[in-house]
Amino acid sequence: MKTFKKILLILIYSFFLSLFALFLWKPYLLSVLKNRTPGAETYKIFPQETSHKSDSAFHFIRSAKQRNDLDTLHVLDGNNQSIPLKEYLKNGQINVFIVIRNDSVLYEKYDKGYRDSTLATIFSGAKSMISIMIGQALNEHSIKSLNDKVTQYIPELKPNSAFEEITLKNLLDMKSGLEFQDAVGGIVKAFFSDEAKYYYTDDMKAQLMKVKLVNKPGTVWKYKSIDPILLGWVLQKATGKSVAQYFEANVWKKMGTQYNATWGLDQVNGLTNTASRFQVTAIDLAKIGRLYLNKGKYNGKQIIPENWVNQSINIGTEKPASAKGWQKSAHHYLWWIPQEGDNGDYAAEGMLGQRLYIDPKTNTIIVQFADHGAGNYPYRKISRYLSGLPFSYPKG
Repeated sequence: MKTFKKILLILIYSFFLSLFALFLWKPYLLSVLKNRTPGAETYKIFPQETSHKSDSAFHFIRSAKQRNDLDTLHVLDGNNQSIPLKEYLKNGQINVFIVIRNDSVLYEKYDKGYRDSTLATIFSGAKSMISIMIGQALNEHSIKSLNDKVTQYIPELKPNSAFEEITLKNLLDMKSGLEFQDAVGGIVKAFFSDEAKYYYTDDMKAQLMKVKLVNKPGTVWKYKSIDPILLGWVLQKATGKSVAQYFEANVWKKMGTQYNATWGLDQVNGLTNTASRFQVTAIDLAKIGRLYLNKGKYNGKQIIPENWVNQSINIGTEKPASAKGWQKSAHHYLWWIPQEGDNGDYAAEGMLGQRLYIDPKTNTIIVQFADHGAGNYPYRKISRYLSGLPFSYPKG
C-alpha cells in the first residue's frame, strides 16, 4: 500500500511538473486553457488600437415599416433543412441581422442586448479589411508590386529561409506554403493548433520567425491566419503607420462611419492581428459593403481604387482553389466569391457566423453577427427575393 501511494505521488508530481514545463515552454497555452474558443468578448483581453470614426456620418434610410415577410421566407440551414428565416436566426443564435437594399434598412433583428451600434469582433472578416488596405498601399506606391518578396518589406524574416521565395501575392492568395495546423480535429488538436497559437500569443513576430515551409510558394492553397498577419506586418513596414492608423486615415474616416473601430494587438505597440481581431459595429460594417457596391467611391471620391475592388471580387480565369458550400465559394484576395449559379455576390466571413454579404446585382448588403450561426448560405435567396428575381437552390 505504501509503495502504491509513493508511485501515485510520483505520478502526480511528474504530471504537474510536466504541466509547468509545458506552460513555461509555451506560455500562450495558459491563455488557450483559460479562454478556449474565442467568443464575441474575447478580444477585450488584448491591447487595442483605435481607428477613429468620420467627422461626418452617413446614415442609411430607415423604412417606416419593416419587411416582416422575411420572417417566413424559407431558407436552408446547415443541415440542408428548409426553415423560416425567423427560425434560422434563432437556431444560429444570431445577435444582429440587418438587410439593406438601395441604402434603405428593410429588415433588422437583434438579440442579447445587441444593437446596430454594438462593437463586436468579426474574426476572419478582418482578413478582408487588410485586403482593402493592401490595395490602397499599392495604389499610393508604398507597396510597389504584389510580386515583391515579403522579405523586401520585412528584412527581419531573412534569417528564416522559409520566407526566401514568398511574394505578397502568395500571401494574398493564401498560398505561402508556410506550415499551419488548424483547430479542426478535437479538443487536444485545437489546444495545440497554430490557430490557437496565433490568436493567443503575445509575440506573433517570434512565432513567425520559427515557422517552416511545407509547400513551394504559390502552389498549394491552405486557409490560415499566418498569411494575412504577415500582410499586416508588411503594411506597417511599407507605410510607417500602424494598421489602425492606416485604416483610419485611408478608409474609416473617409466613408461616413458613426463609431470607432478597434484592432487587437499581440502586445502593447506590438503586431496587429489582421487575421481575426477587428472590432466594428454592424451599421459601420455595412458601410464597407456600400463602399464596395459603389466601386470604392464615397460622396464622389475614390476611397478604394476601383481596379482593386474589381480584382478583389472577380477571380476571372483563375482556377478556384476552394469551393465552400452549395454556392462553391472561392477564397480570393481574402474575400469569399461564390462560383455557382447566377452569382456576382461575395462576402467577408468570420468564425461563429460573422458575415458581411454584398450583392451588386440587387444592390443588397446583409450584416450578421452571431454566437455560432445556423450554417449554409441563405443570403442570396434573401437578396433575390427582395428584388423580385427568381432563385432556387441547386438540386442534390
